[in-house]
Amino acid sequence: MLRVVVLGAAAGGGVPQWNCGCPVCLAARSDHPELQSTQASIAISADGDHWFLINASPDLRQQLIATPQLHPRAGQLRHSPICGVILTNGEIDAVAGLLSMREGSPFTIYAHQRVLAILKSNSIFNVLSETNVRRQSIEVDAPFEPVLPGGSPSGIEVLPFQVPGKGAWYLEGKAHPAGQGERKDSAGDTLGLRIKDRASGRYFYFLAACARITDDLKSRLAGASLVFFDGTVWRDDELIAAGLGNKTGQGMGHISMSGEHGAIAGLAGLDIGRKLFLHINNSNPALLHGSAERKVAEQAGWQIPADGTEITL
Repeated sequence: MLRVVVLGAAAGGGVPQWNCGCPVCLAARSDHPELQSTQASIAISADGDHWFLINASPDLRQQLIATPQLHPRAGQLRHSPICGVILTNGEIDAVAGLLSMREGSPFTIYAHQRVLAILKSNSIFNVLSETNVRRQSIEVDAPFEPVLPGGSPSGIEVLPFQVPGKGAWYLEGKAHPAGQGERKDSAGDTLGLRIKDRASGRYFYFLAACARITDDLKSRLAGASLVFFDGTVWRDDELIAAGLGNKTGQGMGHISMSGEHGAIAGLAGLDIGRKLFLHINNSNPALLHGSAERKVAEQAGWQIPADGTEITL
């Protein structure tokens, strides 16, 4: 049985963002605290005792405190049920939370070598001593099974695959630490994951970032019982139109929810059992209950999860 806990569903900055007075952030601070959300990450387990994080957001400490499943075992002076962290990209909102796990508990970081190279190039991540924190390279389209303490199998199979996207924004215009220049299409910069329970064969997909829907992606997701999908913006020019920024969704490597080429239209008709948006930016009007955008998303079968949502497959 595969267990999934949504630790956070928001994009970088969370909801409300610390310096933002947009309608969603204003509502989250005042009359609608239910809109508050931390930055995107989930936790997965095949046995309910040992857990793996998918991405480590800057809000990780807050998320761990709010999630009883991830608390230390009663009666033990030092313990964590977290056995590993699987990274899908090198953006700040996927890796910064690793620094909140520096107090000596052993776990493994699983990431593509391009992301591992980013961690290696920044000395601040040396606080994660490789004596306790092993770094294991993963490959595109090569399934692997993360392991439990002592090396025993976890019962979870993870298949990383390349999705359209771009490298971390803070590397724009710079040589990549992996030594392959600034190529925007380099395999490994943006990964999706198929996560399967080896005992039951049930699986789901996790895509925190995706720039467009391809035929290959459609064929992968068709018939899945559960999909977490990039919901950063409602419309591509959302930040510009709202006066909140100067980048489009595409410019940030994210597809819009709406529009002819958006996620809702692109993934329609694929017989996906349950569809959840995550990595949702504070600018996105679909966050507001009762908004026209929220109604369109819900009528198309999409959900926006709250932090702490638990799903069993």
